[in-house]
Amino acid sequence: MSTPGAAHSDAASIKPHTGKLGIMIPGMGAVATTLIAGVEAIRQGMAKPIGSLTQMGTIRLGKRTDGNSPLIKDFVDIAPLEDLVFTGWDIFGGNLYDAAKTAQVLDRDTLQAIRPFLESIQPMPAAFDQHYVKRLTAQHQKIGKNKCDLANQIRNDIAEFKTKTDRQVMIWCGSTEIFMEQTEVHQSLAAFEKGLVDDDPGITPSMLYAWAALKEGIPFANGAPNLTVDIPALNELSRKMNAPICGKDFKTGQTFLKTVLAPAFKTRMLGVSGWYSTNILGNRDGEVLDDPESFKTKEVSKLGVLEYIFQPHLHPDLYKDLYHKVRINYYPPRGDNKEGWDNIDIFGWLGYPMQIKVDFLCRDSILAAPLALDLVLFMDLAARTSTLKGLGIQEWLSFYFKDPDHAKEVYPEHDLFIQSMKLKNTLRHIMGQDLITHLGLDYYGE
Repeated sequence: MSTPGAAHSDAASIKPHTGKLGIMIPGMGAVATTLIAGVEAIRQGMAKPIGSLTQMGTIRLGKRTDGNSPLIKDFVDIAPLEDLVFTGWDIFGGNLYDAAKTAQVLDRDTLQAIRPFLESIQPMPAAFDQHYVKRLTAQHQKIGKNKCDLANQIRNDIAEFKTKTDRQVMIWCGSTEIFMEQTEVHQSLAAFEKGLVDDDPGITPSMLYAWAALKEGIPFANGAPNLTVDIPALNELSRKMNAPICGKDFKTGQTFLKTVLAPAFKTRMLGVSGWYSTNILGNRDGEVLDDPESFKTKEVSKLGVLEYIFQPHLHPDLYKDLYHKVRINYYPPRGDNKEGWDNIDIFGWLGYPMQIKVDFLCRDSILAAPLALDLVLFMDLAARTSTLKGLGIQEWLSFYFKDPDHAKEVYPEHDLFIQSMKLKNTLRHIMGQDLITHLGLDYYGE
């Protein structure tokens, strides 16, 4: 049902998409090459954009009896795939065909069919510091006198790309950095920019990219769990430059299933006494996460989901003693084909125990690529939408993240179905359509 008694709201002012949309990617490894190769394969008619809400999703407008559910890409002004142009940075040499072969996600025939396109994209040297990613050694990196110099080199790269494209979005697809807690340098833009000059250790490579993008008025999304734009300094810069930001860490495999199953248990008032999760994967991400400091960053991102969904302070009899453990194990033979195994101990009526086992044999980058595509397209839409770009944080994009960004005074929403409703209602809102509440009483009146 639409919002009771509500007339259509005024549509937001949305600047039409024109020309080329430039996608800038720090970290052009498995996820980035799978995204870019996939987009080109779809453009050539070789495949379908399965997993992408912007390309295949529909949105209901009005009552169920209206039968009006257009494709999202036909309802809002989403940039078409034909307009996308890609560039990025990486610490390993070679073009994107070389990188895609190394990643071993896509089959040889697919890569051969689009080889000339992939070979035409050569990543730029990356801003990198091994202190923040212990298990990787750079072969292709920027050299600068301090972090300010490196950040401004990134701005110069962006400026060059701006001459070839009409609008830009940046999405971090690089490795997980070591765990960082906020310090004084993160508390204001002035302190952060002083820290760039002073080479403050609290400023990570991912923050250099985020600062450079936001200074150029470019939206920034974070596919890893790093502390990056989720600090007051870059939140301030985002609002100042009208450059949207969102959450962090793509919600792809095991956590995706948690945000489906946990709301089901809570909705039925079933208790959970324990949830043990382990993963094995053998790609570069697995190698990086084999370092305890990088793993802690990922662990914090993955552990927060159940706490916020179950709200044990509201339901102490069901969840206050929940034991939640997450493990990630590097296992090279699996490559990008990750296995996520969960043991869930639940209890029901009169406290009787039950168990659920989940074994998800997934393909990490195949799940992540369509999320990255949706994010760059929706962030571009936000940057062109008057009522969204001034917000800074785009909480309506929580659907895509393990760790959604949010206003300080509210808790993040992790329930996948609430996130989906929030996303679609935001699209309805900016297009001047009634919001949908699913109340449905007017179907049964006289």
